[in-house]
Amino acid sequence: MDLKKFQDDVDVMSGKLSKHLKENDVSKLNYVKAQLIGMYKKNLVKINHSILELICASTLISRGYAVEVEKDVSDILVCDIFAKKGGGNTIIEIETGFTPPEHAMDTIDYFSARIMSKIARYSQHCSKFSLATPAVGILPISKIFLLPPNARKKEDVQKIKDLCDRYYKNPPVEFDDILNAHLHSIFLINIDKGFAKELDPQGYVDLTGSLLERSEVEY
Repeated sequence: MDLKKFQDDVDVMSGKLSKHLKENDVSKLNYVKAQLIGMYKKNLVKINHSILELICASTLISRGYAVEVEKDVSDILVCDIFAKKGGGNTIIEIETGFTPPEHAMDTIDYFSARIMSKIARYSQHCSKFSLATPAVGILPISKIFLLPPNARKKEDVQKIKDLCDRYYKNPPVEFDDILNAHLHSIFLINIDKGFAKELDPQGYVDLTGSLLERSEVEY
């Protein structure tokens, strides 16, 4: 653990982000930075993920949200970013595409199941649920989440549940959670330049669809 290096890195990024915030909003970003430093001292966060959280937090703060990071939203779920504005709230889960060594032979299936399970589980705890990823990565978004719940076919929901059940059994991802899940947007994070661009799910699928089709995997 290198606390000084962590503090230096988050200081540099928060300084860069603060230039694009109103003066009154800088303190909100500093609060997030302080949260991350405190969690790093407890060995709960790593620098690469923390930088991504800072960038997304800054984007929401600029839109008038109050932001917390690594917040408990249930007995088993801790979200990356939790933001409140008025009577609504939003959760952002950041995905970097990392898969553990034990899934070296089924990386795409495992990653797809993880994305689907997050949409199903986290979206029930917020008004708006979004995913975020560095601009160098592609998230496999199932087209079922582009449809409203009443337009989703039971067999398609079951297909997603079957995949999730291969990796998540304790607890399993429930059928109704998949059926009623909602995905508001996807944030593409440019780490080098310190900003996040928000896309609607259909726009993101259209943008990445041709690349994913080359993998010959469809969900």
